[in-house]
Amino acid sequence: MHKLGIAITGSGSALPETSLDNEALTELVETSDDWITTRTGIRQRRLAHPGESLSQLAAAASKQAIASAGITAADLDLILLATSTPDDLFGSACQIQAELGATKAVAFDLTAACSGFVFGLVTAAQYIRTGVYQNVLLVGADILSRWVDWQDRRTCVLFGDGAGAVVLQSNESDRLLGFTLKSDGTQNHYLNLAYKGSSRELISDVNISQGTYQPITMNGKEVYRFAVQRVPEVIDKALFQANLSIEQIDWLLLHQANQRILDAVAQRLNIPKHKVISNLAHYGNTSAASIPIALDEAVRQGKIQPNDIIAASGFGAGLTWGAAIFQWGR
Repeated sequence: MHKLGIAITGSGSALPETSLDNEALTELVETSDDWITTRTGIRQRRLAHPGESLSQLAAAASKQAIASAGITAADLDLILLATSTPDDLFGSACQIQAELGATKAVAFDLTAACSGFVFGLVTAAQYIRTGVYQNVLLVGADILSRWVDWQDRRTCVLFGDGAGAVVLQSNESDRLLGFTLKSDGTQNHYLNLAYKGSSRELISDVNISQGTYQPITMNGKEVYRFAVQRVPEVIDKALFQANLSIEQIDWLLLHQANQRILDAVAQRLNIPKHKVISNLAHYGNTSAASIPIALDEAVRQGKIQPNDIIAASGFGAGLTWGAAIFQWGR
């Protein structure tokens, strides 16, 4: 009989070595360290060099997560890669599978932008709760520097590259206590990494479009407004589902987009500052990687302890948003 609960048993993260601080950004665009820090809380970000692939970063984070879960790659049944920036448009999860030697695992990509990790967590849980798979590797990884317009000072100051991973395993008690996922495509235009093609006539009367993706565009004001309003709601709903009060939360783990969003959400939920996990000063917004990187750091620093209750929430392009309430460890 399979155990139908889930536990998050290991974490890992990997970041490029190259760092770009706010001072260095002033050489690219008209901005200042003070302007960026006061508006976003970001002081520096890590950038993947041309030889560095998403699969490499993801595999490095995955190896740590697998080791800390006390299993081997051969034990994995499923690899889920949450990313918007694969090395290959057909998907990069299979490359991670090969790199890890996870011969038994089925692997595929999942795209939900900055909500990707939370959406992936809930997706992975369904496979375990139905008894289909026992060991799942969930990776959140993005190399947004590939798709940033480095002349656009509204966006280029925000983003960074990285990868984070967790292992989910079947468990006697279910440690995913509640979740809520949401989408609203009517607001899609506020945050895009859009395809743009030009018309090409193949033969008479047969036209197709060919082109590539364009740099990230964002309406910062609207995305901020959306996050501050929707994220507290969705955390409340997930807490209600988990039958928990806000006071029972040990840690608030939000997608690391902007310190002002983190502060505003915590304030609306009446969560004290010392319970808010934040590392965006060092890494900026790493999209699907931000929650698992912050989680892994807090675990390795000894902040997050076994049985701690974490309220995690991702939000971003789509627009998508969601929250998951889980207990760390078995």
